Amino acid sequence: MATNGDLNRKLRMALIGGGAGSFIGRVHATAAVLDNRAALVAGALSSNPERAKASAADYDIAESRAYGSVAELLETEKNLPEDQRIDFVSIATPNHTHAGIAKAALEAGFNVICDKPMTFDLAEAEDLFNTVKNSPGVFAVSHNYTGYPLVRQAREMILNGELGEINAIRTTYIQGWLRTKLEDSDQKQAAWRTDPKKSGAAGCFGDIATHAYNLGRFMTGLLPERISCHLKTFVEGRALDDYGTAVIQYENGALGTLTASQISHGRENDVTIEIDGTEGAIQWRQENPNEMIVRKNGEPHRIYTRDPNAPFMNASGAAACRLPAGHPEAFFEAFANIYRSAYDAMVLRASGQAFEKKDTIYPNVHDGVEGMYFIQQSVASSQQDGAWLPMKHEVARR
Repeated sequence: MATNGDLNRKLRMALIGGGAGSFIGRVHATAAVLDNRAALVAGALSSNPERAKASAADYDIAESRAYGSVAELLETEKNLPEDQRIDFVSIATPNHTHAGIAKAALEAGFNVICDKPMTFDLAEAEDLFNTVKNSPGVFAVSHNYTGYPLVRQAREMILNGELGEINAIRTTYIQGWLRTKLEDSDQKQAAWRTDPKKSGAAGCFGDIATHAYNLGRFMTGLLPERISCHLKTFVEGRALDDYGTAVIQYENGALGTLTASQISHGRENDVTIEIDGTEGAIQWRQENPNEMIVRKNGEPHRIYTRDPNAPFMNASGAAACRLPAGHPEAFFEAFANIYRSAYDAMVLRASGQAFEKKDTIYPNVHDGVEGMYFIQQSVASSQQDGAWLPMKHEVARR
């Protein structure tokens, strides 16, 4: 039997979404069990009851716990004996369903790990924030790029002052898969992401720029002051943006630039971040995640590799590693680090102990609200020809 701290058992998970044709549902299911601290035991895998139950075998979910709806799952599970019912749900559904599912799960007494962006719009995010604050449950948002070992290494270096005062953050997230109007072919992933009724006010900026923005916030800890943004839809007939650029001014005077694209030929999933400080600079790229470049004028460039046993690795970076150097760790492992950190809080809750809800290594509801505010203000700024708009959100900073 796997042990979870003071909890001498695995945590029990239910997956919501993730049925046939889903990408992110399978990622959640894989990451959740990677460290053998949880077991996937139940699911409501599709909004279509027949498809939901038919998909259960793909995840080895027993027929008796393959539910035809979220409501059926939550009602049945909360009435099971304590030693059988689920501990948490993972939400891997389109954006417009996140808030309702998360609220219902929290109110039923379960912990929640929610895919990003957290909700459909800012109003839903603020409402969910209040639910989380008034709930005893753990709530995490899967901004998975914060889970990479060298991202956490860089964060600790920056927060410890090794780069001096931060002056600039440059982030790009470049894809090319929506260069054509793929949504017209009923491709599942394209269809809902380009539909404003399901995705929200932004397309590319809601889907991937939120990751890029969150990554800069996580690594530097800088608080945003205001934003100027230009969004563009290049593919004729598409309802939402497929390209955009933003400039962010931070409270300490630093400037951030962010570019996101889903229409750049030949680009796959290229997340790159560069951070300039008065004492040094860092560069990290998600498609080469086990290397990070550190530069200082007058010195040779240093390449940090992901090596948990190396003396140059700090505690945060080393703790996020599972393998020795030279064995690549990447997307699933980074995702699993979000789960692992959230599990620590879930174990404390299950053991009757207090746990932190705001200052967590995993993205939480504060990050989720800020992400939705980033989307709202980006869209609003673009509609006003790049006007500077505020980025301080009081709810997110409570």
